[in-house]
Amino acid sequence: MSNVSFSLGQGQIALISGASGCGKTTLLRCINGLIPRSYKAELSGQIFLNGIDYRDKSLSNISQVVGTVLQDPERQIVGAYVQNEVAFGLENLELPRAEIVRHVDETLDYLGIAHLKHRETFTLSGGEKQKIALAGVLAMRPDILALDEPLANLDPASVQDALALIRRLADEGKTILLIEHRVEDVLSIKPDLTLHLQDGHTSYLGPVDGLLKDADYHAVKLPAPIVIARSKGRNATLPPAMSPASETAEALIQIEDVSFNYDGGPQILDHVNLTIRQGDVIALLGPNGAGKTTLAKHTIGLLRPNSGRVLLRGQDSREMTVAQMARTIGYVFQSPRHMLFAPTTREELAFGPRNLGHTEQDIQIDTEQALAVVHLSAEIDRPPLALSFGQQKRVSIASILAMRSAILVMDEPTAGQDFANYMSFMDSVVGLGVTEERPYSFSAILFITHDVDLAVCYANRVLIMGSGQIVADGPPPQVLADFDLMQRHRVIPTSLLKANLDYLSRTGQFMRAEGLATVQENE
Repeated sequence: MSNVSFSLGQGQIALISGASGCGKTTLLRCINGLIPRSYKAELSGQIFLNGIDYRDKSLSNISQVVGTVLQDPERQIVGAYVQNEVAFGLENLELPRAEIVRHVDETLDYLGIAHLKHRETFTLSGGEKQKIALAGVLAMRPDILALDEPLANLDPASVQDALALIRRLADEGKTILLIEHRVEDVLSIKPDLTLHLQDGHTSYLGPVDGLLKDADYHAVKLPAPIVIARSKGRNATLPPAMSPASETAEALIQIEDVSFNYDGGPQILDHVNLTIRQGDVIALLGPNGAGKTTLAKHTIGLLRPNSGRVLLRGQDSREMTVAQMARTIGYVFQSPRHMLFAPTTREELAFGPRNLGHTEQDIQIDTEQALAVVHLSAEIDRPPLALSFGQQKRVSIASILAMRSAILVMDEPTAGQDFANYMSFMDSVVGLGVTEERPYSFSAILFITHDVDLAVCYANRVLIMGSGQIVADGPPPQVLADFDLMQRHRVIPTSLLKANLDYLSRTGQFMRAEGLATVQENE
């Protein structure tokens, strides 16, 4: 990162955007004091917080001014129970017990998550963990909030709630630095300043209107009407639409009347039935805590049903080891830190194929190919845990691609990803490349996502889960046209979905915004 300068006043919001690895998180680490105190780096220039140079202050002092919510909430949570987690920072400030209890209760009430107070943190969904991480920071009452992709793990309705909260905090006087790839969503709270970084340098600094006018819409996800207007006359080459799988195709995974809970806790899956067939590309939507990840883990044998059964190509999963199932199904975890461990990216990608008995020549070819697909070839000899969160997520995806599994299951594949990167690798894994030969041909793909537009662009089948059950299952134009059902299950229509539904009678299929621009031109 080099020569970045900006100023932000009390009660203002700055949106910081840019590709994964461009320096956004590094900038926050400079502001919150982690650089150079915890991360050794050369730091030049000056940073003033509330007009004061904190260069010689301790992290403890800075943390009372700048509260940080990390990109990966699991790296931030240390308490076994929610109330202990929210109290952790206050305890380190040595506040009296009664004051700590009051701050914890007030913060949980303020965020509307008092019902989670006595929950064990490991049982929380990714979105719930994000809220708890924010609660732990807010309880310390900082003047400045540094939020590193706070929307990444939230369902669409929770995104709206979180953004309304961020706007409320700003209106109450908090200064907010918000790193986010979901630019379209953030526009609703009218950020005062936009800083767009590219390769560590400022490529845009100014009001939002300028970003919408000048930003490359292939690199920054902009509202569909803006993309449609700006892409007219450009004759974009688009991938073909997704075709539905045949109803008579081979059943690859059968989930039959499956119910599940953790050690006598509340029911997470409630008599779920689902068949995944050859050719299915399924988007699994639904609110945080609906059971989506739990269902996905049953497909790979990481969890076993309390009742019912899971069949993989006709064989009961109870009769198979996880290793045996991994030969057929590749599973990308929601958090890359649940997968990454090797000293280099090269070794990380080689681990799975080597354990499956692939030849060293095939391992080398598949490793290089998978890294090229996720645009990380240059990082092949770097430690994966030294990369940014978005890059770590892409390494975790590449590690599964290198295994050449027949079925691909991805939990939030686009979390922490910039728009250009995730569209590119999704094109690759789904087989929709239009400019180059794509090397992957999966028998079926299931991806859990909160990004409705991902379902619009890539799925040929959409599932919506709610309260441990599948409440909708069908082609995207059918399922995603039912706004009442979607909103009951916290799935919010996007501008691209609405535009596609407006054009559906003329297109007969869902398309990307550039495709809709072509349709509009031809009318």
